Amino acid sequence: MTNYAGKRIVVGITGASGSIYGVRLTEVLLSMGFEVHLVVSNAGWRVLKEELEWNVTDREGILNDKFGDRPGPLVYHPVTDIGATIASGSYLADGMIIMPCSMGTLSAVAHGSSDNLLARAADVMLKEGRPLVLVPRETPLHAIHLENMLKLARLGVKIIPAMPAFYFKPRSLEDIVLFLVGKVLDSLRIEHHLFTRWGDNHGDSDQSHHTGR
Repeated sequence: MTNYAGKRIVVGITGASGSIYGVRLTEVLLSMGFEVHLVVSNAGWRVLKEELEWNVTDREGILNDKFGDRPGPLVYHPVTDIGATIASGSYLADGMIIMPCSMGTLSAVAHGSSDNLLARAADVMLKEGRPLVLVPRETPLHAIHLENMLKLARLGVKIIPAMPAFYFKPRSLEDIVLFLVGKVLDSLRIEHHLFTRWGDNHGDSDQSHHTGR
């Protein structure tokens, strides 16, 4: 696997359900050697506590405990630190991923509302023409959600809903999580081997019946 030492990715984790997605993404990026700049919203911290049973009283301590053994460096930015490096377009980053992305954060990005570091960092990606990926995790979706996604897609933002696939025969919840992480990495052209791709290891099986229709 390619070593991405020296490359920077901003990762945002919001209060949408599915905090495990952002955690696994961060682990994978750090394992590849990326310098990860992590921003977690206040609601995101609550979901980490509720879904993953993290003790979030000492936020920097728990991050060091969970990610400190990876080769890539982790830089944590409080969501209120609007003066952080990633709030400036002059600070070079190779892309940003918000995973999972709440509808509130998606709306803030769509409307250029930079009242916290997460929204400001995403705004920087847009104004500088850098890759921005949002992974919404909400259902059902109403018209405002869909209109905001369409607005961002027209600006070049990658919208990757948290929708698992089953053609690769996942055997665990972890397989499904890694599939979505892999799809996000694919969108940024980051090499990985997190799931079996369609056409790989299928032998002589007839794939003509699986068109995705």
